[in-house]
Amino acid sequence: MDMVKIRDAVVSVWDKTGLEELADAFKRHGIKVISTGNTAKRLRELGVAVREVSEYTASPEILSGRVKTLHPKLHAGILFRRDNKQDRRQLRRIGGSPIDLVVVNLYPFKEAYLSGERDLVEFIDIGGPTMLRAAAKNYEWVTTLPSPSLYKGFIRELDRNKGAVSLSFRRKMAGEVFSITSRYDTWISNVLFNGGFELSQEAMLGLELKQQLRYGENPHQKAGLYLPFGSRPVFRQLQGKELSYNNIMDLSAAWSMCSAFLPQTCAVVVKHANPCGLAIAKDAATAYRKAYNADPLSSFGGIIGINKTVDARCAREIVKSGFRECVIAPRFEKQAQQILGVKKNLRLVEVRQHRPALQIRQVFNGFLVQEPDLFFEKEEDLRLVSKKAPTKTQLRDLLFAFRVVRFVKSNAIVIARQQALVGIGAGQMSRVGAVKIALEQAGEEARGAVLASDAFFPKTDNIELAARYGIKAIVQPSGSKADPDVISACNDFGIALLFAPKRHFLH
Repeated sequence: MDMVKIRDAVVSVWDKTGLEELADAFKRHGIKVISTGNTAKRLRELGVAVREVSEYTASPEILSGRVKTLHPKLHAGILFRRDNKQDRRQLRRIGGSPIDLVVVNLYPFKEAYLSGERDLVEFIDIGGPTMLRAAAKNYEWVTTLPSPSLYKGFIRELDRNKGAVSLSFRRKMAGEVFSITSRYDTWISNVLFNGGFELSQEAMLGLELKQQLRYGENPHQKAGLYLPFGSRPVFRQLQGKELSYNNIMDLSAAWSMCSAFLPQTCAVVVKHANPCGLAIAKDAATAYRKAYNADPLSSFGGIIGINKTVDARCAREIVKSGFRECVIAPRFEKQAQQILGVKKNLRLVEVRQHRPALQIRQVFNGFLVQEPDLFFEKEEDLRLVSKKAPTKTQLRDLLFAFRVVRFVKSNAIVIARQQALVGIGAGQMSRVGAVKIALEQAGEEARGAVLASDAFFPKTDNIELAARYGIKAIVQPSGSKADPDVISACNDFGIALLFAPKRHFLH
């Protein structure tokens, strides 16, 4: 049936916006209304004759209003099929009548969550979504209005068609219902899952635009920052130019790296999501200076991550080291902000510690989803397989280096000494190529240093190269057919070799 005359309506809305215009339309077209609570009160004030739902169903509200519209008489009136004789007989048997229009908007769960409401479960609407979905399912005969923003279009439709509504309009409103209720349910799901979702048979991830970016990786690409429904931003910008797509990518990488070393004080300099310097020290200023010294040339225009408060001394080190794009830290002291404020374009970003979410990448016409790599090796996880054992200092540096290497694009090699990077080989097609780059960058600093590899060495040429530069200890995952040969080569060169239980690829 194309045109359906609107004679009876159910109205139950949290948001009373637009009720005045709707009430006028009801009176103009002689539409009878069944309603609840405050909605009924407001409609009466607007001159609409209203019958209470509890009167219609002959069933009072119970459980402090939790149950008021969940009644067979009401839902039968919404769901009954007008061309089905059995439906008509059953509706008459229970004393029900057809309902042509359902006007419902939902409890404001999103707004309650964002305002810090503690008793959130009371903002999970049950009756509202149930009525909306029932009416939308029966859109061949029933019209739904799930939002005040749709009232004007409905009133135009009603006036144009002398109190009737077209099938195309009813179908469109049904689509609006399922769009709204799916977003509503996703908000609730994401909040209950603490802003993420579980790796399960089906994944629901609703996203909303939080920030329109100037462009993407390149100026010809559009881009924006989206957050899952129910998530609050974990960072805020204090000063500087607008954050770009690449800035946000590198800021996220920088914070992941330096926060992995908490509670120790760590600083990192990131370029293109790779660390070009990372160090641990007793204070932020020293940690940053050591990280910067790993590769002063590459650090130009980099992103700085510091996992402790940036104080005045650390701020002076940052200013002294030249041009930087951004600094991210959990807090900036007031004096530090003033010092860094001389660099007007320098972006300062405060961040709070947060639980890593599932990692999602778009591939073909789908998505790859995985848990984040949160396994961090401890001393007892490493197995000595060489004749020579590392010193206590070397063991400390090996654990440091192997924690860093997980954040370097594979094939990944890092050289470290005194808990600071001195050489990095990132994103190479061959592992020996990554070893060569890292050792050449370290130069004389490689002599007596340690080396970490994100995966096993497939050949002994890596060991021979490391020995030539003076590397004294190596940590790598086991699992290669060449493991016995690698162990033998380390023994020949007097290098301590430890096997780690897991590899840490970063593609």
